[in-house]
Amino acid sequence: MTTTIPALAIRTGEGSALEAVLLDMDGTLVDTEGFWWDVEVEVFAALGHTLQDSWRQVVVGGPMTRSAGFLIEATGADITLAELTVLLNKGFEERIDHALPLMPGARRLLAELTAHEVPTALVSASHRRIIDRVLTTLGPRHFALTVAGDEVPRTKPHPDPYLLAAAGLGADPARCAVIEDTATGVAAAEAAGCHVVVVPSVTPIAPSVRRTVVSSLEEVDLAFLCGLVTQMR
Repeated sequence: MTTTIPALAIRTGEGSALEAVLLDMDGTLVDTEGFWWDVEVEVFAALGHTLQDSWRQVVVGGPMTRSAGFLIEATGADITLAELTVLLNKGFEERIDHALPLMPGARRLLAELTAHEVPTALVSASHRRIIDRVLTTLGPRHFALTVAGDEVPRTKPHPDPYLLAAAGLGADPARCAVIEDTATGVAAAEAAGCHVVVVPSVTPIAPSVRRTVVSSLEEVDLAFLCGLVTQMR
């Protein structure tokens, strides 16, 4: 189940419309999108199959059931979805136990949100076992709530994870800023009615209404997020 603590009152200045910040994990806060692809390549190589580089754009950012299912179908590998899921999670855990690099600006942004008591949630398509391991590096104190991909009936690109996070924080989705890195995550956040800040990782993403694209989290701070949501109001 989701892990929650009481949401703290936001202190972002008079007139701000920002009620909460919801953050993706892989490729947004931690530099791990490449880890997942490396594990997928390694596992399928052991099964006697070579993955095409173009498939990386298909599997990035999505739930493991979708990504793993696609790769099984594309390669014809003799393995079940359940068996592959175990192998992928195990391989990923081994990598993050060895090294877990944060994205530039991630630590500073999380510290700022925490210092100003901004209700913040971690919303990931990764499984709970993965999120809990990553939280030991990110710091669980930075998040009032976490949502894992294996804890919701429909994960990204469906809006459910972000709607659940907003509700858990007592926030209006229209007054939430979401930070994402993939088209799958962006689709989920936009479908939930949130304003999205995109830091593209694997594939380019164009700006649009309620979607702001930046090159790095170094460009994002609390004032920036407050300004975006207030402007949209």
